[in-house]
Amino acid sequence: MSAEPVIQVRGLETRFGSHVIHQGVDLDVRRGEVLGLVGGSGTGKSVLLNTIIGLKRPDGGEIRVFGKPIHNASRAERHAIEQRWGVMFQGGALFSSLTVRENVQAVLREHIAMSQALMDELADLKIALSGLPPSARSKMPSELSGGMRKRAGIARALALDPEILFLDEPTAGLDPIGASEFDELILELKESLGLTVFMVTHDLDSLHAICDRVAVLADRKVVEVAPIPELLRSTHPWIIEYFQGPRGRAASAKGG
Repeated sequence: MSAEPVIQVRGLETRFGSHVIHQGVDLDVRRGEVLGLVGGSGTGKSVLLNTIIGLKRPDGGEIRVFGKPIHNASRAERHAIEQRWGVMFQGGALFSSLTVRENVQAVLREHIAMSQALMDELADLKIALSGLPPSARSKMPSELSGGMRKRAGIARALALDPEILFLDEPTAGLDPIGASEFDELILELKESLGLTVFMVTHDLDSLHAICDRVAVLADRKVVEVAPIPELLRSTHPWIIEYFQGPRGRAASAKGG
């Protein structure tokens, strides 16, 4: 892991009408780390992710990805930056009318001109990297289990060989075994592909198992960013309740 920030958020403000979600959010995501983002309901965890990747325009502040101001970039600059990240939305968010292979190829078609044969080969490679069997290639999302849909979402996120992987609640809805296997997959991909991972989650087991640091959203801003052992010494009321409550203690015991 490098101290070099690949994502820099400074003074971010986001609102929906008169409702303020973020006010003065500052955050650095370092190259090669797995950063977990946590916070209570309504703190805007997914909103922050969507703002970083450009799906929502901030009402104030600045976001830089790879040193470039993402919201003020030209179309060509934005296109170049987008090719360097991959996103897995909640539940996988697959196109329901496309097969798994076609879902992965949809990203390739949007960004790169290549032959169908090469597209098939690349899509099949990403599907294999996600841990899905070859038989999954031709299946529709409705034919997959929840865990398989998430893996297909990972395959699609990896389509362009990204440097950053954004994950929104990747283990939500999975049983403990499936969630643990998914955590292992993320770690394997991070190590083998040299990824930086930005992960929105509420899964305490995942935080302990794979995150280098955890950022905590509260009071409309990021109140602390640190490895979990440091967060356990925090005096912030929400952090104490979250990490030192019964579930937090159980996850800590399991992870330690």
